[in-house]
Amino acid sequence: MPKVTAKRQITLPIDQCAVAQIHTGDEVESFVDRLGVISIVKKSKGAASGFLKNIKINGSVSDDDSLKSALAK
Repeated sequence: MPKVTAKRQITLPIDQCAVAQIHTGDEVESFVDRLGVISIVKKSKGAASGFLKNIKINGSVSDDDSLKSALAK
C-alpha cells in the first residue's frame, strides 16, 4: 500500500497507471470531492479544445463577481 511522504508525494501503483494510461512524464490533475475522495486524472493535450466555443459571454458580469457567485453555491 502506498504511503504519503513528508513532501506529500504518493507513488501510484503500476497496475493502476497501466489502466489509466499514465506514463513517466505525463501531467496529471487531482481533485477532492466533498467526501474527501481524491481523484487523479491524466491531462490530455487539447481535451478541452472548443469546449466553451458556443457559450455566450455576459459582459455585464465581472470575473470577480462570477467567481464569488460560483463559490457561494
